[in-house]
Amino acid sequence: MSTPLLQTRSASKHFMGLKAVDEVSLAVNKGEVVSIIGPNGAGKTTYFNLLTGQLAPTLGEVSLRGQVINDLAPHQRAKLGMGRTFQIVKPLIALSALENVMVGAFLRHPRHADARDQAMAVLTRVGLGALAKRRAGELTLSERRRLEVARALALDPEIMLLDEVMAGLNQSETGRCIDLLRSLHEELGLTFLIIEHNLKVVRAFSERVVVLDRGRLIAEGTADDILSSPEVVKAYLGEGHQWTPS
Repeated sequence: MSTPLLQTRSASKHFMGLKAVDEVSLAVNKGEVVSIIGPNGAGKTTYFNLLTGQLAPTLGEVSLRGQVINDLAPHQRAKLGMGRTFQIVKPLIALSALENVMVGAFLRHPRHADARDQAMAVLTRVGLGALAKRRAGELTLSERRRLEVARALALDPEIMLLDEVMAGLNQSETGRCIDLLRSLHEELGLTFLIIEHNLKVVRAFSERVVVLDRGRLIAEGTADDILSSPEVVKAYLGEGHQWTPS
């Protein structure tokens, strides 16, 4: 059996008496597209923060290609091939789209010209090439979401962790974003771990779905199986509801 690309073993994060993440064990293999779903407050973003180094686990291990990375800083994990977007988009609004992406590109391309070339190629890849000189503060929400993907992509990652990258987008914008991520997966071979609330997106894009509730992993399987699970319905809506996501 091959070593998972990214794995946690009993990963936990406690804040005083609150178990925000409670003994979550999960393996993501190279080339997979895995979605994490769950109600608000389930611990999804906290779990991402454990993976990418914004938080240190109270208990358990995080490993990348079999190497335990608990003590590595976020930039060190990025150098190992981990890219990440954030739930709340916060570009450097006074800088251009190109300059925003160059910040990430410098990690692997320290020469200014090389970082600029990398950033421009990435912006073109995500459909923002024509907006390279526009200030980030002037971009629409959809364009900022793509810029966030571009900043992560500029790191040359092997796995991308996307935290609600489609939040706030309309149906057509969401469709274009799904098409972009599919192309990155199919053409570049990127692995994806995605937090997503839009269950139609989960069904359309994910090969495997993981459900968190109150910090614990309560279900794991295919999108069809998970989205028809009574336990998942209970976690989202409470007792006594019937729900069939379209």
